[in-house]
Amino acid sequence: MTASTVVLLAAASLTSAFGSQARDVKVLRTEKTPRGERTLTAAPLATWQTDGIVWSVEYARGVVYVGGTFDNVRPPGAKPGRKQVARKNFAAFDALTGKLLPCAHSFTKGAGTVRALKASRDGKVLYVGGSFDRVDGTGVSSATALNTADCSLRRDFRPAVAAPVRAIETTDTTVYLAGDFTVVDGQERRRVAAFSRSGTLLPFKADVDGPVRAILAASDRGQVLVGGKFHHVNGQPEQALVSLSPTTGSTVKSFHDWLPERSAVTSLTRNGDRFYLGAEGEGTGIFDGRIAGRLSDGTMVWKDTCLGATQDVVVYKGVLYSASHAHYCGLTPGGFPDGPRRHFLAESVSDRSILHWFPDTDDGIGEGVGPRTLVMAGNVLWAGGEFTAVNGRPQQGLTRFGTGPGDTAPQAAPRLTARRTHAGKVTLAWRATWDRDDAELTYRIYRDGVLVASPKRRSVEWDRPDMTYTDSVPPGSHHRYTIAATDGRHTTHRSEPLDVTA
Repeated sequence: MTASTVVLLAAASLTSAFGSQARDVKVLRTEKTPRGERTLTAAPLATWQTDGIVWSVEYARGVVYVGGTFDNVRPPGAKPGRKQVARKNFAAFDALTGKLLPCAHSFTKGAGTVRALKASRDGKVLYVGGSFDRVDGTGVSSATALNTADCSLRRDFRPAVAAPVRAIETTDTTVYLAGDFTVVDGQERRRVAAFSRSGTLLPFKADVDGPVRAILAASDRGQVLVGGKFHHVNGQPEQALVSLSPTTGSTVKSFHDWLPERSAVTSLTRNGDRFYLGAEGEGTGIFDGRIAGRLSDGTMVWKDTCLGATQDVVVYKGVLYSASHAHYCGLTPGGFPDGPRRHFLAESVSDRSILHWFPDTDDGIGEGVGPRTLVMAGNVLWAGGEFTAVNGRPQQGLTRFGTGPGDTAPQAAPRLTARRTHAGKVTLAWRATWDRDDAELTYRIYRDGVLVASPKRRSVEWDRPDMTYTDSVPPGSHHRYTIAATDGRHTTHRSEPLDVTA
């Protein structure tokens, strides 16, 4: 055993221990909604960065794995090109601390990109897909697997896939690959294929006429959901979503009229009998948002009406988090009018209401869609994508959000004006500010440095109400007023003073 192997094994052991801690992290602070859901904080935790696009993130046994199109990673806060560590399209991080781990392989040739990561149900194996022909010095063909215990490349799972793999799903016995391919191991497999965990191609076979971008196995419901950019499956019209037999690939359920012709399913996730999908479309009359359905009978539970493509969805404690670039959700409860892109959303799984959780990124590089992929690692949401800034500050490729502490502060102190003064009365006016993860803020009003009032009001970025406060003072007296906004943990600086004569 080499010295580097000893270091790697030690790191794997440590991260397993850290992983158990991550799963037991106590909820220190989250925003509780009127319906009782609690969102994560909107303040990002310190996170390593990439110098390119992150297409997939996955969590297993205390480690978060990252795949994409990049050459290097760099520490939190480091500027592009500074303090870089070589990682060719694949990297691993401690899920709790965020520390870079020595688990590293170089995925190259072909398009040289990792598009899909999925752990086995027991967390012992990490399956990797994309468009690559080599892992370090070993020849592969767009799919392979690693042992999570020591980060070693497995010898048994090396299918020959003739085109990019875009999604992977696992059960206790089966590994499903999905993507653009039509041939696997020399046999026809049109966009989806199934393997034993040891890499043997299984009889499962479906005829899908377009790329598959998401796959979700529900063996206990006797089905595998497949989503993507297709119109027909097994010779029948199936727009972007279909349910297949886990063993044969025959059609089990159809979802007619769920999605229009120019929309595609980008992501699928499950919580009990519910499944959730994210979609994107091009042109008019498309669907870009999220749908909740029931696995048991294939019925739709709800459908939001947001515009701005959804790239990924994940459920955590009654909240559906999504990576998107939504710019209009005006017809969805809690939604917003048409305006700037909002790259993260949180919705109640019970009624699709948009919750008060608004961290944000820029559009970034590549296609300019911001975040592309999400995974929950214990109590922490990891997100990867094309972005180069989070909440207005430089941060490229990766970010993460926890349950606290470190939530965001109100955006700025309001500006006071004197609406009127008469007979010993001073009426102050200001416009409410807003906070990324607290809907209700308290406004502390000071007269001559002494706190005289603390009114409260709910607000969001697109709806900041005008507020007033009338103070009683001796007629003819002179006073200096200031105001600050607080969410109970963070308080803005006091405003510029306003001098008033009553």
